[in-house]
Amino acid sequence: MNRKVLLLLSVLLMGAVAYFYSVPVGSLPPAGDFFHPTKGFWANAEISGLNAELEINTDDISEPVEVFFDGRGVPHIFAQNDRDLYFAQGYVTARDRLFQMELQIRAAGGYLSEWLGDGLIEYDKNQRRLGMVYGAERAVEYLNQNETSRQMVQAYADGVNAYINSLSYETYPLEYKVLNAEPQQWKPLHTALLLKYMTQMLAGRSNDVRVSNTKARFGVEFVNEYLSSESSFFEPIVPSEKEWNFETLDAEAPDSSFTPGHVNQIEPWQPDPLNGSNNWVVDSTKSAYGYPLLSNDMHLNMSMPSIWYEIQLHTPDVNVYGVALQGTPTVIVGFNESMAWGSTNTGADVMDWYEIEFRDASKQEYLHDGEWKPVTRRVEKITTKSGEIVSDTLLFTHHGPVYEATKDIPVTEIIQKDHALRWIAHDPSNELLTFYKLNRGKGYEDFKEAFRAYKAPAQNMNFADTTGNIAIQTGGLFPLKWSFQGRSVSDGRNPNHDWQGFVPYDHNPYSLNPDRGYLSAANQAPVDESYPYYLGEQFAPFERGRRINDLLGRMDSITVEDYEEMLMDNFSYHAFRALPVMLQELDRSILDADQIRWISDLEAWNFQNDGDLIQPSVFKTWWDQLYRAIWENKYNSEYPMEYPGRDRTVDLIVENPESFLLDDIETEKTEDLGDLVTASYIRAIQKMRDEHGEPGENWKWGYVNDTDLNHLGQIPGLGVMDVFTGGGAESLNAIRGSHGPSWRMIVELDPNGVRGYGVYPGGQSGNPGSKTYDEFVETWRTGELYELDFLREKPDSSENYPLVIRFE
Repeated sequence: MNRKVLLLLSVLLMGAVAYFYSVPVGSLPPAGDFFHPTKGFWANAEISGLNAELEINTDDISEPVEVFFDGRGVPHIFAQNDRDLYFAQGYVTARDRLFQMELQIRAAGGYLSEWLGDGLIEYDKNQRRLGMVYGAERAVEYLNQNETSRQMVQAYADGVNAYINSLSYETYPLEYKVLNAEPQQWKPLHTALLLKYMTQMLAGRSNDVRVSNTKARFGVEFVNEYLSSESSFFEPIVPSEKEWNFETLDAEAPDSSFTPGHVNQIEPWQPDPLNGSNNWVVDSTKSAYGYPLLSNDMHLNMSMPSIWYEIQLHTPDVNVYGVALQGTPTVIVGFNESMAWGSTNTGADVMDWYEIEFRDASKQEYLHDGEWKPVTRRVEKITTKSGEIVSDTLLFTHHGPVYEATKDIPVTEIIQKDHALRWIAHDPSNELLTFYKLNRGKGYEDFKEAFRAYKAPAQNMNFADTTGNIAIQTGGLFPLKWSFQGRSVSDGRNPNHDWQGFVPYDHNPYSLNPDRGYLSAANQAPVDESYPYYLGEQFAPFERGRRINDLLGRMDSITVEDYEEMLMDNFSYHAFRALPVMLQELDRSILDADQIRWISDLEAWNFQNDGDLIQPSVFKTWWDQLYRAIWENKYNSEYPMEYPGRDRTVDLIVENPESFLLDDIETEKTEDLGDLVTASYIRAIQKMRDEHGEPGENWKWGYVNDTDLNHLGQIPGLGVMDVFTGGGAESLNAIRGSHGPSWRMIVELDPNGVRGYGVYPGGQSGNPGSKTYDEFVETWRTGELYELDFLREKPDSSENYPLVIRFE
């Protein structure tokens, strides 16, 4: 080969290498930048063990601010005024969690395809159609009417942007380099979007369509008995002896019932059904210390980094410690020098679907209250990674955005109508004002008053203060409804199906200083049937709430250590009720030796979902098979259906084992409960073998529970996988897979000095190259808590604080 050809090939090869190193290939970043030894991913490694002090000169603050980062990476911010405080909070949160902040608001508002590819266009459309951006825009307009919240959100945004503007490619968080992206500027709208995202996660669930289809198939009596009633073991959050001393407002019910057509699923996304929390509080009569003790653990999807960010905020007017959401100022759950508060989700029905009748195919008008009313339109523009701009036109009725039917239904079937969504997330709101007031509260009156500004997602907030008060307050805005309104799809033409105002805040459920000396919440219904308003039916089974009350009711001289044991309590009320009946009904005569070997273990089990036991694995698998055997053939339908809950199904087999519901309605064969139990047991043992191999270590619940802390952006290698855990969805230690306690907290309300303890699964830094990225995981897994470094005044020395940032 002559030299000219060799030279040409060399030039082409060098060009190809240069191109590969400078241009992204598919979803990969440019290799040259990413692997660069000084500014690529290597630059994200942090050197630990060195004390550092940084000075940042900025015109964005009016007085000096100092931030002391303790040995766990928790920032303690000392400022002289609110604006400087929230500027610094925005800055340090972005410093640790910038990628997470931006990813969350892109997911919330439907901006993911611009980052992650055109495959997410439909997801983005669905978020826009849900009205997420629409609701956030209304929230910004509303919070700007309050000068305190307007300045707070703007100061926070200024702090985030000050950090962003200090970055170069070298100092970008690792994920930006992987995605070959640049951080965008933070806006007050993004804070509102994040809060609406929390509403979506916690109050974005609706079973209207499923219940409608179920009612059409089985009748209203079935729905009333198995979907709208509580287990006999149910205990409400507010003690049943509570008297409601107010004049009830009434909603006008329609003259006749409405029967919607069968519909396919219209909700594009449903939050994890396990989203919830536990909280409880005891007063001085139950505490070993003579003052209240409060506890809270919030159950959410667990990821790396965590949804929470630990922080202390201090000015002459506020001193508060707890956890914040990345993207919002203030502390959301925590304590100050006078009081503490914790949160559990309420689960009330604040999301209703309406069947809409349009005048014609143009969908310019819809029928309501006997009139044809105009449809409004909103155009959403989605920018994709390929550079294409996708426009999507949203239709709005007075109810809210419309989900248009896309599937052609044969004329022999009921016509599938379009459906409009009425959702509390679309209403203007200012939840940040509640947290601003909570952070500065001095006692019960401040706590109760703070929630007047709160709309969604509705929460059952527990409370204690240093004067000895304990309380639970259901905070949130609830539609004024007639009984069962919104349980199934509503008639969009009938004004009596509209929300008819809201329940007055002073009528919301609450309890203050009950005689029994304790209060608790675990996502069960807040009240019993004596409460005069209809709140819905999407509440958690009784198990966790009943277990907390059982423990607190028989305990005295309660200590912090007792609370720590409760947080890790693995008892399964579900197994306690169901397993004895299942074992009794099991026909052992047809089992082989391999199947029989587990029966004695199950009989000896103490109903604890401990990680090193095999019994929880066998029982959970057996129950899943039995549940399917009871309900699947009855629910054999092309339409989405609502199944009875776990606790109501247990009620069925325990209290009414001869019920016709246990029969096979497809074949009209009468089935004995024992037949269902035995067949499901045989399938369960085989399923364990198929999925986990031969019996041994791999059958232990700690492995079968399959707890992975995946990276928030699903980037391989950046998660913490195969965490060995106990617990379960029905246990106080509510770990089930990658879902569970996202922040465990205990607070002593000592008048001589409030003390707190806490942990979450993860670490303060969102940088995988930092030692604090996953530092807390093992502490969280084993149930230990950190004593929280709640400073009353600025430290005299930075000796115990590896990093100090001074804003001047």
